[in-house]
Amino acid sequence: MNKEEILKRLNSYNTNTLMETLEIEFVDVGEDYVTARMPVNSRVYQPYGILHGGATAALAETVGSLASAYFLKDKNKVVKGIDLSINHLKSKKEGFVFGTAKPVHRGRTTHLWEIKVVDEDENLISICKLTNIILDKK
Repeated sequence: MNKEEILKRLNSYNTNTLMETLEIEFVDVGEDYVTARMPVNSRVYQPYGILHGGATAALAETVGSLASAYFLKDKNKVVKGIDLSINHLKSKKEGFVFGTAKPVHRGRTTHLWEIKVVDEDENLISICKLTNIILDKK
């Protein structure tokens, strides 16, 4: 599969989910990373009219969880996030944010991802750490 086909497949998992509600779209995939973007508009604002930290966390968990599943390539396993920590460093009022997940550790039963959330100008908005557990499908 080429990159365009891979991204089309990854985005097909968003239908009828929080990812569709937040308009999260997978935009890049490489040998050791996955990137998704999310628009920043009133749908993801907190009361002060800036990007809500919870929306940023949803982007981070989405891209990190999908990265585990994508690189695992085992249809007999399921990925579940078990710990997410996030530091918000800069606010964002409009445009897009991009979350890129890169592996810190990919073991047999746990994966640890670093997710950097940046804007269109590569300003670091948030930095996140996501731990996923890899379980057998029931």
